[in-house]
This record gives sequence, C-alpha cells and structure tokens, in this order.
Amino acid sequence: MKSIRKGDLVEVISGADRGKQGRVLALDQHRSRVRVEKVRMQKRHLKPGRAGATQGGVVEDEGYVHVSNVMLVNPADNKPGRIRTEERDGNRVRVFARDGGPVPEPAG
Repeated sequence: MKSIRKGDLVEVISGADRGKQGRVLALDQHRSRVRVEKVRMQKRHLKPGRAGATQGGVVEDEGYVHVSNVMLVNPADNKPGRIRTEERDGNRVRVFARDGGPVPEPAG
C-alpha cells in the first residue's frame, strides 16, 4: 500500500475495468483500497441539499478498487510494472523493477 500514492498514474489489471488508466484520487489505508479517476463509476441518487448538491438528482462518482488490482504505469513505455524501494543518495526512492528507472513524483 505504501508503494502507491495520491496522484500516481495507475492501470487496472483485473476486474470489469481492466486496462483503464487513471490518476489515484484517494487512498483508504485501513481497507487497502484506492479511488482511480473514471474507474468503477457508481451512481448515487441524492435528495436536494444532500452532500453539497443544491439540486437533487443522479450523481456519478468513482468507487474504490482494491490496491492489488492496480499497478503503477511506467512512463518510459506506458505499460504497468512492479516497483521496489531503493536507497539512492541517502533517500529512499521508488523505482520500476523492470528497467530501474525512478517513479515520477505525483503532481499534487
């Protein structure tokens, strides 16, 4: 779970949304789940005035996916890959296992 951070580009590797890529919007550390943009879209029916909605209606929102069902995307070849943690210059950094390239820091 510590290998994926908010803002990382990930790809869903199993489930109904397999193959979709998106940025991580939120993490749930206790349940080991991540929320990825445009993945596992769920509809909620809201009454007026609920959850910040001034109007009632149907709201689409992303659901959570288990962290084992996503992998970080390597920007060098745009494919998902495993990562590991290495110590470089006294700092721990995330690197891709396949080519040893560093994982880009999430924008945020």
